[in-house]
Amino acid sequence: MPIEVCTISGFSKTGGNSIAFKIDEEVVILDMGLSMENYIRYTEDREDVTAKNYRDLLHVGAVPDYSYIEDWKNKVIAIIPSHAHLDHLGAIPFAAGIFPKAPVICTPYSLEVLKSILADDHIIIPNKLVSLNLNSSYKLSKKITVEFVYITHSLPHTAMIVLHTPYGKIVYANDYKIDLQPTLGQKPNLERLKEIGKEGVILLVMECLYAQAHIKTPSEGVAKQLLKDVMLGVNSEGKAMIVTTFSSHMARLKSIVELGKKLNRKIVFLGRSLSKYVKAAENINIINFEQEARLVGFRDKVEKTLKGIMKEGKGKYLIVCTGHQGEPHSVLSRLAQGETSFRFESGDIVIFSCSVIPVELNRENRARLEQQLKSKNVRLFTDVHVSGHAAREDYRDLLDLLKPEQIIPSHAGHDKAQLLKEYAQDLGYRKVQIMDDGKRISI
Repeated sequence: MPIEVCTISGFSKTGGNSIAFKIDEEVVILDMGLSMENYIRYTEDREDVTAKNYRDLLHVGAVPDYSYIEDWKNKVIAIIPSHAHLDHLGAIPFAAGIFPKAPVICTPYSLEVLKSILADDHIIIPNKLVSLNLNSSYKLSKKITVEFVYITHSLPHTAMIVLHTPYGKIVYANDYKIDLQPTLGQKPNLERLKEIGKEGVILLVMECLYAQAHIKTPSEGVAKQLLKDVMLGVNSEGKAMIVTTFSSHMARLKSIVELGKKLNRKIVFLGRSLSKYVKAAENINIINFEQEARLVGFRDKVEKTLKGIMKEGKGKYLIVCTGHQGEPHSVLSRLAQGETSFRFESGDIVIFSCSVIPVELNRENRARLEQQLKSKNVRLFTDVHVSGHAAREDYRDLLDLLKPEQIIPSHAGHDKAQLLKEYAQDLGYRKVQIMDDGKRISI
């Protein structure tokens, strides 16, 4: 068969996303992500990427296993991450060098984040780095062209990747939502997806993380309203107000900054990963928080800033910090554990503008952090959030646009994949293949 697919990682379980397509004698790898739970247990670093080598990370199951495509190793012509989340891009510093002649092609924001990780950890990779704008194409070879179609998600510059081959189009929809009222950036390019569907899609790889949810995922505008109800709707005079969310979620951070200004509070961002992702977005003019918020990344400077906040008065500040999953070394965990000069008082406000990522380690860490905060009589607001992932009605909309011949569920284990398979089959799509990590099929 002219096209073979190897589902390298992220198909038997959630995380560590990576898939390879062999088209005649050329191979393209989409995503090269970390399995975050295993990575965190090994590095004991919840906030950021910490330099380790590929062999050690592979031993603990933290990176995709590229021995599955050992016989394709010299045929790889490109590595293409769909966006800048670490479970899609975070293994590139450790694994891309296995394929030294393959350029890494990604969106401008993904490239900024990747360059920041490489610089911070003094990692040099042999691969050429190529920036490709959204709604643009790049010719990989005489036979293969990659196209980035703009789609909404919970961080900037997420691409729905389309591989144009002589045998039809392959669409990779791994992390997306269809948000027609985004608070930052454009609306998804549904017109182009509809055109692609008419041109002929031979395979759709689509996430199934929320295959159990009989809803359309709400717009990010809903999350902004939820935040407004809490931040502006409770009496916070003289009290600390702390918000934690995903460091890469620029749209959410933008809403938090806007609401902090309405409260007339000085806004500080505390934590390395917040500093990394925000600076990457500012470098390419996605956002500009510089005039409105102070970024503090390193621990000694965080401590100095907290001393200043305690001296001037907590009620004058809005603290945006790392720690939304209860990460032990994050800023919020250190505040709760009394490891800094900051001291909680009864009635101080802590807002979790996030969900708990449903893995055991995160549940344990978040439960521990929440208990520590409750013991200090803090006002705790949780799940002030909407997801960046599609749910069943979004799946239906995408299927209606693309009308694929075959479907492979991704980004979750077999329980969710089976739900997507049954749903797609109910809609008339008979060829739905549930895959394991390391398995191959021909299409």
